[in-house]
Amino acid sequence: MKKIDHYNLKAQPEEENFRGKYESKNIISKYLVNNYYKTVKSLFDLTSEVTIAHEIGIGEGFSTQRLREWLPSLSGSEFVPELIVNAKLNNPGLDIFQESVYDLEYKEDSVDLVFLLEVLEHLDFPEIALSEIKRISKRYLIIGVPNEPLWRILNFCRLKYISDLGNTPGHLNHWSKNEFKKLITKHYGKIIAVKSPIPWTIILAEKY
Repeated sequence: MKKIDHYNLKAQPEEENFRGKYESKNIISKYLVNNYYKTVKSLFDLTSEVTIAHEIGIGEGFSTQRLREWLPSLSGSEFVPELIVNAKLNNPGLDIFQESVYDLEYKEDSVDLVFLLEVLEHLDFPEIALSEIKRISKRYLIIGVPNEPLWRILNFCRLKYISDLGNTPGHLNHWSKNEFKKLITKHYGKIIAVKSPIPWTIILAEKY
């Protein structure tokens, strides 16, 4: 695997605000986030025999709070140590630890289901990350990214990030639904289902 120098990456997650959408009081924002996780749950319901599940890139653990409602045995990891402190406070009793998506702790073929939610768009090397996820995965991946260019169009319409043409700070990669499907098929496995809750694309894939 390619050696990753984290200090020379464009992606700097410690500089990004991940909690805004989870704490927003805006009715539309709350609806979109709730619909996102309803969609993730609908994909999870298509899996079977999942006893070991792991979420990568959990930030402060807000997504983990929702996932653990269906998977009490879920573990989580995050690269930024400062975020892990709050992630553990938000998820008492859960196994949460520090790791890089480019160098995962689990052994080969040891995780039944991996979650990677709103992470891949932030990465300098998404293909390498998918390869490392495939290494530890035994079967399933549920992965979600912004659906482009819809994501940027909606940002532009609400007069956000105008100087960056609607691009959210920290987003280095931009995939349409079809482009994202091709990426997952090439670097992970067979696509079982694709959902498009506005404004995301979420895929359930099974490892080749």
